[in-house]
Amino acid sequence: MLIQLALTGLMAALLPLTMVWVSAEADKYRKLIWVVLFLTFDLIVFGAFTRLTDSGLGCPDWPGCYGHANPLQADAFISAAASAMPTGPVTVIKAWIEMIHRYLAMMIGVLLLSIAFIAWRRWLKSARLDSRFAPGLPTILVAFVCLQGAFGAWTVTLKLQPVIVTIHLLLGLGLLALLAWLAARQSEAVPVDAIASALRMPAVLVSLLLFIQLALGGWVSTNYAALACSEFPLCQGAMLPPMDFAHGFTIWRKLGMTADGSYLPFAALTAIHWVHRMFAWIVAAALVWLAFKALKITGLKNIARGILAVTVLQILTGLLTVVFQWPLALAVIHNAGAALMVLLLSMLNYRVHSAASLHKGADDQSQRGSNSSSKSLA
Repeated sequence: MLIQLALTGLMAALLPLTMVWVSAEADKYRKLIWVVLFLTFDLIVFGAFTRLTDSGLGCPDWPGCYGHANPLQADAFISAAASAMPTGPVTVIKAWIEMIHRYLAMMIGVLLLSIAFIAWRRWLKSARLDSRFAPGLPTILVAFVCLQGAFGAWTVTLKLQPVIVTIHLLLGLGLLALLAWLAARQSEAVPVDAIASALRMPAVLVSLLLFIQLALGGWVSTNYAALACSEFPLCQGAMLPPMDFAHGFTIWRKLGMTADGSYLPFAALTAIHWVHRMFAWIVAAALVWLAFKALKITGLKNIARGILAVTVLQILTGLLTVVFQWPLALAVIHNAGAALMVLLLSMLNYRVHSAASLHKGADDQSQRGSNSSSKSLA
C-alpha cells in the first residue's frame, strides 16, 4: 500500500513538473515555484471542501483507505461501513474526497522536494553566491510539509479533534505564506518607494491579527459552530446571547465534548461563533487601514486594492453564510478568501521588507561614503 501511495504522489507530481519542463519559460525554477504556490492554494481550498462536506473521516485510517491505496480497492469495507451507519461519515463519495485531498498533499510534498533539490544543486554550483537559490527556505518548506502531513494523520487518528484540525489548517496557510515569500523572492523586483519601510511593523502587526482571526475561524469550523448564531447583526435575538467561554475555548478536548467527557453545551458553540464574528470587525478595520496606507505608495497599490477587495469579499461571504444557513459554496469561497488574504499580506510584507532592506543598505553605503570623505580630508 505504501509503495502504491508513493507512486500515486509521484505520478501526480509528474504532470506539473513536465508542464514546467516543456514550457518556453527561461527561468523554470521560478515558474515551478509559482506553479506549486497555485497548487498549494488549490489544496487549501479543497481541504476546506473536505472539512465542510464532513469527509475528514471518509477513510477512517491513514495514510490509506481501510489499508488500501485507493477507495476502489476498499469498496467492500466502505460499503459495509455505509450500510452500518447510513448517515455516518463514511460513504464512497466522502472516501474519494478524502483520498483526493491526500493525493494532492503528496503531490505538493514531491514538488517541494524537487524545489529544494534544485535550490541546493544550483546554490552549490554557484559556489554559494547566487542568493536566488539560497536553500534555507526551500528546506524549511520540506520540513513544514512533513509537519503538516503529521497533523493530517493525527486529524484522522484522533477523530477530528478540534485543536488538531485547527492547527492542520493554520499550518496549511503558513505553508502558503512561506511559498508566497519564496515566489516573491524569485520575481523581478517591483520598484517600491522608500517610505514603504514605514509600513514594515504595521504590516507585521496586521498579519498577526489576521492569524488570530484565522485561528478563530478554524475553531468555528472544526467545532461546527457556524450556525450557532443564525441571524445578523443579532445572535439568538440579542447582542450578547448566553455564552459559555470556558467550555468553548477549552483547547484540548474531543469533538463535541467538554474536557471531562460531557456533551459540549450549545452556549459554548455560541461563544465560539460570537468571538469570531466580533473579532472580524477589528481585523477588517486593520486591513482597510493598512490597505489605504499602502495605496499611497508606488509598488504597493495593486496589492492594496486586492486587500480591500478580499476584505469586502470576506465580510459579504461571512454574512451571507449566516443568512442563508451555511451553504457549501459560500463557505468554501469564504475559506478561499482567507487563503487569498494570506497570499496578499505575504506579498505585501515581502515588498515592504525589501524596501526597508534597500533603504537601510543605501543609508549604510551613504554613511560609508561620508566616513571615507572625512578620512580623506583629514
